[in-house]
Amino acid sequence: GYGADVLRIDPPGWEEPGTVPEVVLGKRCARLDLKSAEGLATLERLLGGADVLIHGYRADALARLGLDAERRRQLNPTLVDVSLDAYGWSGPWQARRGFDSLVQMSTGIAEAGMRAKGADRPVPLPCQALDHATGYLMAAAAIRGLTERLATGAGGSARASLARSAQLLITHGGMLEGGPALAPESEADWSTAIEETSWGPARRVKPPMWIEGTPESWDYPASALGSSDAAWRDAAR
Repeated sequence: GYGADVLRIDPPGWEEPGTVPEVVLGKRCARLDLKSAEGLATLERLLGGADVLIHGYRADALARLGLDAERRRQLNPTLVDVSLDAYGWSGPWQARRGFDSLVQMSTGIAEAGMRAKGADRPVPLPCQALDHATGYLMAAAAIRGLTERLATGAGGSARASLARSAQLLITHGGMLEGGPALAPESEADWSTAIEETSWGPARRVKPPMWIEGTPESWDYPASALGSSDAAWRDAAR
């Protein structure tokens, strides 16, 4: 929304019908088979021209493809490399698959929700709070990395995990007991623009933040996975 050329890469056949329309606004979406020599070579070329890489694989996934942190740094010494996994980067669960709702279960958040609701089964938060909170932390890390690169000329890296975000919420959020109720939805929550997505016309919830004097401008509506080529918009890069 503030000028970045964002290219999302997914494997062939992968779909997330419940979440993709929400998270691809302004992005171009391509597919690569990283288990093929051609797909891996294409990704390496893209990394060579990237400013920022944000990825959410398990801790050892890219390494098993020959793209560990050292290789990524060789391809692009100035890359800002921001990575996410579910359960952290050390310990017995570091390579375990996971997503927001599972991490809420395994860290006790859903158990606290059960107590707060007086229910007889786990109650997760009413939104994917770990995904969203961790996303903001990763965005901040990317911006910080770019700021430091302007000063030093060097790339940088940051790592986040859903489990760490859950721990921060548990430590500082008082869990769920006695918290305020969710505010009811109102017309003021919605953007006035109609977005022509791959799934039909839609209205979006307004963004929760803004930059003074810099209006948001989305070059692309939400589009289906695989709808773009795996190339940077500016071929000169």
